[in-house]
This record gives sequence, C-alpha cells and structure tokens, in this order.
Amino acid sequence: MDAALIAVLGTLLGSVVTHYFQGRATVRSAELARAEQLRQERISTYSAFAGALHDYRRSQNDRWFRAHENAPDAVVEASRFTSYEGRITARSALTRVQLICDDRRMRQLAEEAFEFVNCLHEATDAADRDRRSRQAKQALEAFVTAAAPTVR
Repeated sequence: MDAALIAVLGTLLGSVVTHYFQGRATVRSAELARAEQLRQERISTYSAFAGALHDYRRSQNDRWFRAHENAPDAVVEASRFTSYEGRITARSALTRVQLICDDRRMRQLAEEAFEFVNCLHEATDAADRDRRSRQAKQALEAFVTAAAPTVR
C-alpha cells in the first residue's frame, strides 16, 4: 500500500510540475511571438515613413522648381497639388510612427524630418532650397539611424 501511495503522489507531483513548466513555456512563446510581431510592424512602419518622406521631399523640390522656372500656371498648380498629396501620405506615415514608437527621441526625430521636408518649398533661392533639401535628407537619415537598432 505504501508503494502505491508513493506512486500516486509521485505521479501527481510530476503532473503538477509538468503543468507549471508547460504554462511558463506557453507564456514565453506568446511573449516571443508578440515581440516578433511588434518588430515586424516597426520595420513596416519605419520603412513606410521613410519612403513617404522621400516622395514628399521629391514633390516639394519639384514644386519649388516649377514655381521658380516660370512654368505654366497649370503645371505649377499640378505640382502644388502633388505635394499636398505627398504631405497627406507623409503625415499619415508619421502618425503611424508616433503610435508604434515608444522612444520619445525617435518620435522627435521623425517629427523634425517631416517639418524640414514640409518647409522645403518655402526656400527663397536655389542655395536656400539646396540647404533645406540637405537638412531634410540628414534629418531623415538621423531617424533611420536611430530606428535601425530597434528592429534588429
């Protein structure tokens, strides 16, 4: 009888220990899956933001050139509206960055990059436009540099 009681207690103890460790393994597995999903979402969000900002910067440069080369009014207007569409896309991508990024400094870098691009068309001459364009590019590079380690 003692042997049977020991066997039953051993089996129960084994079941409890197994249940405990399986529960921990399940929680750990879920945490890893969530972390990977968040990493993938950040990669997607940061890439979309960088792409949208590149496109917006190009449209802002195009807008400036069209306005300063004495292009027909219809061409200037079309360029302006294209830049507005780029701004909407870039602002939307910035919002996604703000929602998914928990690093205050990175959010600030993203906002600064957006603002540099947003003001690009206000350049007074070619030298000012070149300077602003360089600043916008450098600000975006600073964001990408800060974001890269968070998705590796």
